[in-house]
Amino acid sequence: MTTRDLDTTVATSAVSAAGAVPTRRTGWRRITMVAAIAGPGLVAANAGNDAAGIATYASAGSQFTYGTLFFMVLVTIALVMVQEMAVRLGAHTGKGLGALIREQFSLRLTGLAVFCLLLANTGLVVSEFAGIGAAFELLGVPKWAVIPPAAILLWSLVLFGSYRWAERIFLIMSLAFFAYPIAMILGHPHWGEVGKHLVVPHVEPSKDFILLAVALIGTTVSPYMQFYAAAGVVDRGAKPEDYRLIKLDAMLGAVFACIISLTIIIATAAAIGGTGPLASAAQAAEALKPVAGQNAELLFALGLIGASALAGAVVPLSASYAIGEAAGVERSVSRSFRDAPLFLGLFTAQIVLGATVAMTPVDVIQLLIGTQVLQGLISPIVLVYLLVLTNRRSLLGAAANSPRYRIAATAVVVGVAGMSTILLVQTVLGWFGLG
Repeated sequence: MTTRDLDTTVATSAVSAAGAVPTRRTGWRRITMVAAIAGPGLVAANAGNDAAGIATYASAGSQFTYGTLFFMVLVTIALVMVQEMAVRLGAHTGKGLGALIREQFSLRLTGLAVFCLLLANTGLVVSEFAGIGAAFELLGVPKWAVIPPAAILLWSLVLFGSYRWAERIFLIMSLAFFAYPIAMILGHPHWGEVGKHLVVPHVEPSKDFILLAVALIGTTVSPYMQFYAAAGVVDRGAKPEDYRLIKLDAMLGAVFACIISLTIIIATAAAIGGTGPLASAAQAAEALKPVAGQNAELLFALGLIGASALAGAVVPLSASYAIGEAAGVERSVSRSFRDAPLFLGLFTAQIVLGATVAMTPVDVIQLLIGTQVLQGLISPIVLVYLLVLTNRRSLLGAAANSPRYRIAATAVVVGVAGMSTILLVQTVLGWFGLG
């Protein structure tokens, strides 16, 4: 039985089991169904809560307390729509985002898309391994003793396993994110203020707020996530008839990832809200120590390890998928190095580069902040490709965006582009002393 047959059988069984129960499902049946649905959408969205993401969310809580919560609600809606469009393309065309861009656009525009992705991903790969090192340093283990073994483990996971096996490991890594809701509860936030800021918009006309807002977009709606989500659906062997479950996976994954993001902001705001920006996720864990005790620091460290390990595999995979698709060569986790040398060679090179640079005295703080802002600036470019492709009936037929969905998706792209443009203008004016 192939991977595709296995996935289809599991999904069909889950739907059949769900339909066989007339009115009520037991807790175990619900868990089984969710486990059958979980896939590329959940993995891609959770990978966004990586080391750099945790540092960004923690900085949002420490700088502006609960002030960015409503903004994150809007970002959640955007992420749900974006991830749904990405997996819809993969399910209905059987091709990843990189392959579709190559087929539907010119060579120059294809090169622009791949260049933007590589530019955003380069610093991210380094930051993931730096995050693993920082998390273990919280537990008293030096980074030089952890980063090389971690790199070998992640490399082996992808190189010697099938896609389905790797995906299951990625989903297990996602369990580490449950550490953050626990840390939030231990922080004893002001729930009234939390509720208020979730529904009432809060905007500050300052460069710091705009910078952080763009970084929040960049770390939540990351360009690599769309490439991975579409490619993961294809690598999993999904077909158009599987789209309903794939869509549910993408939407649930996006919502879950953003809920985790909100808990990180709330936990940090409750502990040290209003004290200014944080330098790293490790500093956020240290900051919680006086309020929630040693357990909160341990929870932050465990969450950081799981988050960084997950993204440490997904980020380089997304670039390998994109370049392999753009070049029209074999690309699959289920293939051997001989069958997919470019795909697995690129993945290997990124792992080696990321782990090596993370071992040097690199300024991780600036790297974390810079990569998230860079992703925020690049996101609109990738989203335009995604929007144009999902609008084309010549490509998707009846599965193309409806008029209402097209308007909503366009508003998302325009909103993200508007925030990025404001930051870019402020930065350029600052160079000339006009900011």
